[in-house]
Amino acid sequence: MEGSIEARVSHEVDRWLQWLPRWRPGTHRGRVRLCQKCFGSPILAAAGLDVDVPHPVQHAFSMRMKGIIDAAVDDYTARNLPMLHREIRLAEERKAKRHYRAGEGLDPEFRGLELDPEPVPDQPFLFTLTGLEADAAAEAAEPAPRPFTPEEKDALREEVRLADEFAKQLGRRICVELAQHRRRIGNAVERLVEPQVAELLADLERELDAPGWPG
Repeated sequence: MEGSIEARVSHEVDRWLQWLPRWRPGTHRGRVRLCQKCFGSPILAAAGLDVDVPHPVQHAFSMRMKGIIDAAVDDYTARNLPMLHREIRLAEERKAKRHYRAGEGLDPEFRGLELDPEPVPDQPFLFTLTGLEADAAAEAAEPAPRPFTPEEKDALREEVRLADEFAKQLGRRICVELAQHRRRIGNAVERLVEPQVAELLADLERELDAPGWPG
């Protein structure tokens, strides 16, 4: 990974701030399920985005910080964890053989979001992107790899533990660094996000007060 963590965090905050003016409130039916990548995120809390901020705004920021962690963990794994690196490489090679991958090529702001709408009772979908991806994976299925020996399993578990610990340490460093950016993040939300949310709520209130609205 090129550059220091401080420089990468500053760069990704800049990129998020450049994206933020393009955000608009959604008018579709909201999801019921909580986003596991954003709910309770210490990174969002460190940035001051954990309360009263629309989820798409949170998610876009969270994914940019996650990109820093992913890149650093990939580099650490390639240099220090040969067994885990090999398994990840083989998994990526298998995925590359699929003719369709639903989330491929998405901008950071949209990575990790559920690609299909939530199901509606008695209204089945003709198809879903997740289903198409599963079909593509089944078509490209390969024979199961050789099972690990007990010693290999133990070694792989240890390498996974080390990679996970490295990711946690990096996440804590990012949280500390984000304290330096809270003011400009907060100013951008106040200037670009809050007026749109207020306007949306005002429109809803006018609609509810309109004559003919069922009371």
